[in-house]
Amino acid sequence: MTSKNMSLDGAAILVTGGTGSFGQAFIQKIISSHKPARLVIYSRDELKQFEMQQKFSAPSLRYFIGDVRDGERLNRALTGIDIVVHAAALKQVPAAEYNPIECIKTNVIGAENVINACIDRKVKKVIALSTDKAVNPVNLYGASKLCSDKLFIAGNHLAGLNGARFSVVRYGNVIGSRGSVVPFFKERAKSGKLPITDPAMTRFWIKLDDGASFVQRCIELMRGGEIFIPKIPSMRITDLASAIGPDCKQETTGIRPGEKLHELLLTRDDARHTLEYKDFYVIQPSIHMWDYENSTTYAGEVGRLVPPDFEYASNSNPQWLGSEQLKSAIE
Repeated sequence: MTSKNMSLDGAAILVTGGTGSFGQAFIQKIISSHKPARLVIYSRDELKQFEMQQKFSAPSLRYFIGDVRDGERLNRALTGIDIVVHAAALKQVPAAEYNPIECIKTNVIGAENVINACIDRKVKKVIALSTDKAVNPVNLYGASKLCSDKLFIAGNHLAGLNGARFSVVRYGNVIGSRGSVVPFFKERAKSGKLPITDPAMTRFWIKLDDGASFVQRCIELMRGGEIFIPKIPSMRITDLASAIGPDCKQETTGIRPGEKLHELLLTRDDARHTLEYKDFYVIQPSIHMWDYENSTTYAGEVGRLVPPDFEYASNSNPQWLGSEQLKSAIE
């Protein structure tokens, strides 16, 4: 069986950062719909692993304490692994601005460690999670994830013909994740006031379960070198505030350092390499010197090139969530 048509059933899968919000949603989805030979949670927090062991029960589950900064430990953990989902990252924008080297050690050097260990251990498929903040980044977190994305795509060159295959999934803010603004707004709503950085601010929005489902789907679709981007709705920060605290006063505080008014998932510079499908986009690799199947067809659907001036931005997105839809999604 080749890596391109590899099934999740019977596969050995490892998730870096597996105790995070995404990791737990992804693990739940895999154990409920597939029968992997092994499902390894690789993370550095022993308490979160202990708590996760109380929550999940499946004979395939394994727990490895380790940091992506530790190449030797990664190399050991990846023994016999077929598929890697790389979700480990430092994600807090202010923390990254204040601790830049720590962010780089995890998000950039850690990415390199994952790539090298996957090649050395002959992993078949690797998919890395990215973010809209990696597109035209204005903060270090976004810049580090852009660098990570470039490293993973270039990992296909390092692996060579018939080696490990690397792809990226990129999407926006996640409803239900620990790092989203929702818990913050819910807590602040108790005071009767909600701080709004800018009333015009917009963001892409995806449910945690939908994000996990999309990653699972992309593992099956990937050939190596693609950046997969789901078609997801946008929301206005004022609508989110109204959904969480309908009776709260909204106070404008100003955009924080490293923050954008609107986010991008695709730039006009990406457009020349981007294919559109019914519910997702694919940015194809601009340089490919491996066994890349240069085809426009994924899962039987033929994609079409987007217009040369196309961009996928949160403020010009045709899909929008209103207050009632946001309230339903949050609940």
